Amino acid sequence: MQTTAVSGFSVRQRLTAAVALLTATALVAVGIALYAVESRRLAADVDQTLAQEVGELRRLQRDGIDPDTQQPFTSADRLVEAFLQRNLPDPNEVLWNFPATGKPTYVGESDSRLQDSPAFPALVERMRTEGGTHDLVIGGTRYRIAVQPVLQSDERAVFVVSHNVNASRDSLNGLILTYALLGALSVVLIAAIASWLAGRLLRPVTRLRDTAQGITEGDLGGRLEVTGNDDLTDLQRTFNAMLDRLEDAFASQRRLLDDAAHELRTPLTVLRGHLEVVDAADAEDVEATRALLLDEVDRMARLVSDLLLLAKAQRPDFVRLEPTDVEALTNGALDRARALGDRSWTLDSTTSVLVQLDAQRITQALLQLAQNAVQHTTPGDEIGIGSDLHGDQLELWIRDTGDGVPASMRADVFERFSQGESTHEGFGLGLSIVSAIAEAHDGRAELVEQGPEGSGATFRLSIPVRAVP
Repeated sequence: MQTTAVSGFSVRQRLTAAVALLTATALVAVGIALYAVESRRLAADVDQTLAQEVGELRRLQRDGIDPDTQQPFTSADRLVEAFLQRNLPDPNEVLWNFPATGKPTYVGESDSRLQDSPAFPALVERMRTEGGTHDLVIGGTRYRIAVQPVLQSDERAVFVVSHNVNASRDSLNGLILTYALLGALSVVLIAAIASWLAGRLLRPVTRLRDTAQGITEGDLGGRLEVTGNDDLTDLQRTFNAMLDRLEDAFASQRRLLDDAAHELRTPLTVLRGHLEVVDAADAEDVEATRALLLDEVDRMARLVSDLLLLAKAQRPDFVRLEPTDVEALTNGALDRARALGDRSWTLDSTTSVLVQLDAQRITQALLQLAQNAVQHTTPGDEIGIGSDLHGDQLELWIRDTGDGVPASMRADVFERFSQGESTHEGFGLGLSIVSAIAEAHDGRAELVEQGPEGSGATFRLSIPVRAVP
């Protein structure tokens, strides 16, 4: 994976380093704990062996019988000597006899460091009376010394057990060294596996990055190949869905700009043509041209206003939901519509229910439908307004008895700049605005299925009912 973070390391490298660091930390903690536990166990074992040797000497002293003569011991020196003759020291251990008179003797491996050190006999001499256990360090080597005074026939000898602790710890140090080497090898192997797994797990993110880099403005055709069934798979699907929405939005914007350019071209041409032929010396011609140009400017202003409204319809704040009384909204729309034309305005039905919607936008849509009905009817024709509740759908409609919608236009009646053959003022954006308002409420605008041309038309808004908190 080639993605580089701000820190200079890729996500894959950071994940691998994190796994390796956590593994190494865990292994070090386990190694320290193992070393501490084994050290305590080793110290306990050394003390136990020393106590065992001293205990066996004490039992022999309590028996008081010389194994060789089967007679009581004649001296303390003989007691310790008999004990050394019949006992073998443990590894790294030496049994000593410091007699009442004479030089010390020992059983076990020779240890010149201990034998040549004046500290050892000095320690034995200090403990000759009380006895006990003491640590002695000679030349960096630590010894555990147990001293047991032996009194027999007013004679005092000293039994000593020395244990080379460093030598006993050599096996523990070797074990820890082996553990450290195996731990280091384990960290390397785990880091390699973690890097491989991170690469596989982050492969969808790599493809997402490559796809995003390949997308240019106006070219949103790239899509991710969805694989797997996990969180990253959901990310892939979400990214593809986002591209679909962006592509639709850009296509809609392009169509809007193309249509707007096409529709603005005509009034601009009219303006230019009249300005070119106007006779500045003829006051009547100037006044007529002025009135015509102002009318065209007003038409362009309305076109721009409608286009801006359609553009705002894509924003989340296009509608502001609030509790609305549908009956009052329907009656209010009917009262406002009466001013649109001399028609037979009728209230078909209404429902008394409180729902969440944007009353101003819905009223705007109903009045737009009413204006459309006025344009396709004649004075005296009937136009009906109504509302009703069908399950979880609120329906509001405008119907008329005019000439209806031609069969050729019914499929595209809500498309932008869709106009019938009759010449009515406008740009064909009214029904597009109505549809945008309905969709902003998660609903839809539709042309109710009608009979043959000339039987009138019914336009209906279907909006999901949102309960009032």
